[in-house]
Amino acid sequence: MSLLNNTVHIKNSRAEVISLKPTDKLSLDNSMFNVLTILFGSFLIAVLAQMRIHLPFSPVPITGQTVGVLLVGALLGSRMGTLSVCAYILEGAIGLPVFTGFKGGIMVLLGPTAGYIYGFLPAAFIMGWVTEKGITSRFYLSLFFCIVASFLVLLLGTFYFLIFKMSFSDAKTIGLYPFILGDLFKSVAVAVILTGIDRKA
Repeated sequence: MSLLNNTVHIKNSRAEVISLKPTDKLSLDNSMFNVLTILFGSFLIAVLAQMRIHLPFSPVPITGQTVGVLLVGALLGSRMGTLSVCAYILEGAIGLPVFTGFKGGIMVLLGPTAGYIYGFLPAAFIMGWVTEKGITSRFYLSLFFCIVASFLVLLLGTFYFLIFKMSFSDAKTIGLYPFILGDLFKSVAVAVILTGIDRKA
């Protein structure tokens, strides 16, 4: 390897010289930064997933996952935030204990509560999109979209129960109604954080 005129020359196994210009190196650095950012986002969701309150009448606990998804989407943007959720789901699928209760494995993603996890994808995208549009600078608009994203997760999770032959009435009872108030509080908390960050910026 030699450095000449700010260009990195690398000799490969076939004795061919490959030149990497500074812009190429910067691109590689950016790629590594993006990967680490995505992994950090998935880690944040995984950590908050372990903050849970079990409900005796529902297989779905109250968790901090939604807070993590909304924050990751808003702070990382629509593309990186959504990729962080994808990474989180993939990590769980291969068996890493990232889901609520330190669970992992493909069976979690095939179970009756998987609809909530899949709902994280559009929720993160929505929050990233509204942040990119500068909408989160106003508290009430930020709160509105936090509620929209949160309730989208709830609705997808509720409708997913229907795949398992559950009646819509029962699905709403165990998968929707118990979480409405909690998600409202989470949405307020996230909106306050985002508005505060925007003002400091």
